[in-house]
Amino acid sequence: MDGLLLAVQFLVVLGCLLVGAHKGGMSLGLMGGVGLIILVFGFRLTPGEPPIQVMLTILAVIGCAATLQTSGGLDVMMRFAEKLLRKHPQQITLLGPLVTWFLTVLCGTGHVVYTMLPIIADISLKKNIRPERPMAISSVAAQMGITASPVSVAVVSLSSILAERAGTIDQSFSIPQILAVSIPASLAGVILGALWSLRRGKDLDKDEAFQARIADPVQREFIYGGESTLLDTKSTKHAYWATGIFFTGIAVVVLLGAFESLRPVVGDGEGGSAPLNMNLTIQMVMLFAGAIILLACKVKPTDIPDSAVFRAGMVAIFCVFGVAWMSETFFGAHIEDLEGWLGGVVQSAPWTYALVLFIVSKLLNSQAAAVAAFVPIGLGLGVDPVTIVGFFGASYGYFLLPTYPSDLAAIGFDRSGTTHIGKYVINHSFLVPGLICVLTSCIVGFTWAHILY
Repeated sequence: MDGLLLAVQFLVVLGCLLVGAHKGGMSLGLMGGVGLIILVFGFRLTPGEPPIQVMLTILAVIGCAATLQTSGGLDVMMRFAEKLLRKHPQQITLLGPLVTWFLTVLCGTGHVVYTMLPIIADISLKKNIRPERPMAISSVAAQMGITASPVSVAVVSLSSILAERAGTIDQSFSIPQILAVSIPASLAGVILGALWSLRRGKDLDKDEAFQARIADPVQREFIYGGESTLLDTKSTKHAYWATGIFFTGIAVVVLLGAFESLRPVVGDGEGGSAPLNMNLTIQMVMLFAGAIILLACKVKPTDIPDSAVFRAGMVAIFCVFGVAWMSETFFGAHIEDLEGWLGGVVQSAPWTYALVLFIVSKLLNSQAAAVAAFVPIGLGLGVDPVTIVGFFGASYGYFLLPTYPSDLAAIGFDRSGTTHIGKYVINHSFLVPGLICVLTSCIVGFTWAHILY
């Protein structure tokens, strides 16, 4: 009977996740509330603790990044990126994904890719390079950069979860320690995916479908006539100041995470004292950096909530809230049973943890939500924190089906039609580059994490 109840409750959780992912946006968080009502009021489970510190840390980072975008600082970075790409157009399949990856690392969100995709498509067509080659891997690379960014929601969430459980696990990890593994792992995946993409598909002059399209003068004008550029725009001095302040804030966070002695010693709430924990440190530094940008760079406070970064960030926070609270309630009630059934399997075959995280990410369409929902479960099942950090790259699984906005945008911006969804849906342009990136990231990350730690 206990096993049957557990199975039914698990189906409730899974059903809520599937409905929320299908609806998109804030639906994941809202469906988490549906799951909580059923679990707590229907099955009388004790509600778990919502991840308040994780959410507050994400909120502080998003607030600073949104203030940067409102100041025009993001446009400064985009323009530098476009100059690099147009200076070396023949290398667009290699440089395109490296640029989108690096922009995500700097900004903490893969949504920066939307500005670069039409530029990458334009450069490809002008050099007669099959746009699918750089477009697909550039979209994938932007999402891969999330695990390598000190200010991404996923990295902050992972660090916060490990810090919160520092007393119950062998080792917690600061953001610099996580990045020491995730940056080389993520970058290795992107490079290998880009190298594979160099020869994918037919050259445009040998692609019968493409040649048939441009035989129509109207289609030819549509494909070759458009142009997208940021080079004609100019930024104010305040935008440059904001960019410098933002990067200084990131550097301070990394520095304070790497050197605990730089943080003030404060009361720990239990009669003792300890260095200020990293959750609070990140929150304070990011709020401070955002305030400096606001005051020094003539940002209108009323414009900040309208920025794309703020809207996307608030959706992420809401999803983490509902999903993580529901998951904590279910798994907290059954952790002993699950430890007995699955603990040995996960510990003897660590790759199974990565596989499940990968699947959860696809169900949730979010690396941050996957981390918030499944990392605590992995820790509860006895997975080594070093293994969790090493397999961080497996949190990117939502390329399996081409439903993520950046992938759909890549298809839309590619006027040639070479970046596509296949007849069977699963055979789309992003599948193989995504698999190469994630598999490489997991292999490199797992190996390097166990060498370092």
